[in-house]
Amino acid sequence: MSVMTTMSHYSSLVFVLLCLCNLYSSEALNGGFSVEMIHRDSPKSPFYNSTETQFQRISNALSRSIIRVNHFNKSFVSANTPQAPVTSALGEYLVSYAIGTPPIQAFGILDTGSDITWLQCQPCKRCFKQITPIFDPSKSKTFNTIGCTTNTCRSVQGTSCPSSTSSCKYSLSYADGTNSQGDLSFETLTLASTNGPPVKIPRFEIGCGHNNFVSSERGNSGIVGLGRAPVSLVNQLGPSIGGKFSYCLVPALSPPSVSSKLNFGNAAVVSGRGTVSTPLYSRNREVFYYLNLEAISVGRNRIEVGSSLPRAGGKGNMIIDSGTTLTFLPNDVYSKFESAVAKEVKLQPAKDPNQVLSLCYKATSDKFDVPVITAHFSGANVLLFGLNTFTRVSDGVVCLAFQPSQSTPTFGNLAQQNILVGYDLQKNTVSFKLVDCTKQ
Repeated sequence: MSVMTTMSHYSSLVFVLLCLCNLYSSEALNGGFSVEMIHRDSPKSPFYNSTETQFQRISNALSRSIIRVNHFNKSFVSANTPQAPVTSALGEYLVSYAIGTPPIQAFGILDTGSDITWLQCQPCKRCFKQITPIFDPSKSKTFNTIGCTTNTCRSVQGTSCPSSTSSCKYSLSYADGTNSQGDLSFETLTLASTNGPPVKIPRFEIGCGHNNFVSSERGNSGIVGLGRAPVSLVNQLGPSIGGKFSYCLVPALSPPSVSSKLNFGNAAVVSGRGTVSTPLYSRNREVFYYLNLEAISVGRNRIEVGSSLPRAGGKGNMIIDSGTTLTFLPNDVYSKFESAVAKEVKLQPAKDPNQVLSLCYKATSDKFDVPVITAHFSGANVLLFGLNTFTRVSDGVVCLAFQPSQSTPTFGNLAQQNILVGYDLQKNTVSFKLVDCTKQ
C-alpha cells in the first residue's frame, strides 16, 4: 500500500469519526459495548510487517513474552519515586480510538500492566514515527492540562510538579527502553463500538507525551492502560460499566477478517453453562490482576503448587495477562509439569529452531494428540486444550507454550484463546467460559 493510499484510508476514518463525534451514547455505556482488539501482527496493526513470515512473528512474540515477564517484578515503585517504570515489551493487542474535538484517530497498545493511557502530542521534543497524525492539543476544543494541586495529580504514580502553579507532569519508563514524558491532561476520548454507536468519554485523564521513545521501528500512538489503578480506562469508565470488562481472544492463526473483542459493562458479563469463577486479588501500588493457582494437571496427573508460587505483598500468586504470549511457571513446578506432559505425548521429539521452548515435537498436521491440561485456580478448573498449550514454531514443529521462570508466574494469552475471560472489579472475580471466539 502506498503512503498516499494509506493517508487517504486514515483520512476517511477520521471523517467518519468527525461525523459521529456528537453521538454520545449513554445507552451504549448502560447496555454495554464492545471494541475490536487488533493483534500487533494483524495487517490492521501499525506494527505489521508484510516481509515477516508467520514463524518470524511467532519468534518475536516469544522473545517479547520473556522480556515482559522478566520485568514484572520491576514494574512498581515507591510513592516518592518521580519516574514509574512499568512492564516491558508493552503488549500483544491494540485498540483504535479517537482523541479530541474534532477527533483524531490513534492506536494504543492495550496493557493490563499499565495505569496511565498516553499518546504522543505536539509539540514534540522527541517523538517516534506513527502512521496516524500526531495529536495537536492546541487544535482541540476539549483539551485541558491537570493542575499540580489536584487530587488526580497526587494519585497517579510517576507524576511530578516543577511548581505549584504548573501543570501535572508524568514520566513513564519501560524496561525495553520505551519511555514517555509529558502533561497529565483531560481530553475527550471516543471508542468505536462494534455493536452500537461510538462511545464518547469526556474529561478522560490521559498523558499527553511530548518526549517519547519506542524501541521498535514502527510506532503506534501510545498505551491504553487496563490495570487496576484509578486512571486506567476500566476505572475511568467507572459505574457506567459496573466494573466489568471481558475479552475473547481468537486463535493465533485466525484470518485477518476475524478479530478478538474487548467488552465492557453488560456486554462483558460471563455466565451460563460451563462458566467457572475464581477470586481476583490485588497488591499495594501494583496495577496487575492476580489469581491463586492451586495446582496444574496433565490428564489425571495433578501437580500441586504448594509454596512454589510467591505471595509476597498480598494474596494471589499468578498474574493473568493478555499482553504476555506464553504461560510461565516457577522452575520446580515447570520441571514436574514438563515431565508429565512428555510422558503423555507420543510424538517424535524435535528442537525449537528459536532455542526458546524446551519441549517440542514433530507434527505436520494441525491435529495432533496432546493431553488436556487443567489449571486449578481457587474455585475454578480451567480446561486447556492443544490450542492453548502448544504453538507451532516452524513447519512440522510444535512446542509446549509454557516456560520456567524465576519471576512472577503468569497466565498468558495463548492459554486464554477461545475462552471468554470476564473481570468483575466490584465482586473481585475472574470468570472463564470455553467458547469459539471467532463467533463472538
